[in-house]
Amino acid sequence: MSKSPFPGMDPYLEEAWHDVHNSLCTYSRDDIQSQLSGGLIARVDERLVVEQSSGIGRSIHGDVRIVHRNRPTSPPAIAPSSTAVALAEPITLELSDEMATEGFIEIIDTRTGGKVITVIEFVSMTNKLPGPGQDQYRRKRLELETGGVSLVEINLLRSGPFIETFPQAMLHPENRTPYYVIVHRGWAKQTYQYYPMALAERLSAIAIPLRETDADVVLDIQSLIDRVYRNGAYDIEIDYASNPNPPLEGRAAEWADALLKEAGAR
Repeated sequence: MSKSPFPGMDPYLEEAWHDVHNSLCTYSRDDIQSQLSGGLIARVDERLVVEQSSGIGRSIHGDVRIVHRNRPTSPPAIAPSSTAVALAEPITLELSDEMATEGFIEIIDTRTGGKVITVIEFVSMTNKLPGPGQDQYRRKRLELETGGVSLVEINLLRSGPFIETFPQAMLHPENRTPYYVIVHRGWAKQTYQYYPMALAERLSAIAIPLRETDADVVLDIQSLIDRVYRNGAYDIEIDYASNPNPPLEGRAAEWADALLKEAGAR
């Protein structure tokens, strides 16, 4: 099965997000570069982030070791006291922090000394959850807005809260879809374009802004996901008999179950 049984974003791909994210950046760079002219080039860049293995709070990409220390054969010495009690032996947790990299795409104007005109982000959990990674991302977003740089934020993760580029309450409930794209054009200070993307539908092709005087280029997100799935051989790795992580619930779970059975994947 070289193509995902899902018509849009495959929810099972979230479990391999680091690999998916890297591939999306590379394929997006390639597709955008083929449409650029006038001294514009697309490049994949990366920043260092800290992730948390628990997926809660700040994100630490590293190892957590649980070290079980056996109780001593004899209790520790305790100063004589009528209220003396035996000390409990704790379990020691050792957290190994490691820096990880997170990619994004920049469109650069080579005719103005390499000025960045557009940044494209595939949102990760480090951007969505409170902690140093989110703080770093928000600072960058503010710097881009202040500098008149356009920002495209592509969310293909059901996990985590809305990224709050603007208040989610501004959206009608029917447009609060699990997947979405937010586009802020650098010259339109208080204006945002929002692309809702439902679980059961094909992912959208979106307009990527360049310089204010340029025509937009197109990024077909569904074609990117199809390429990621095919080239990554995810049909071999994914167990469609189980529920994805995070799990689908209610009507979404019923829809997925019927779809996977029809495709012979469950």
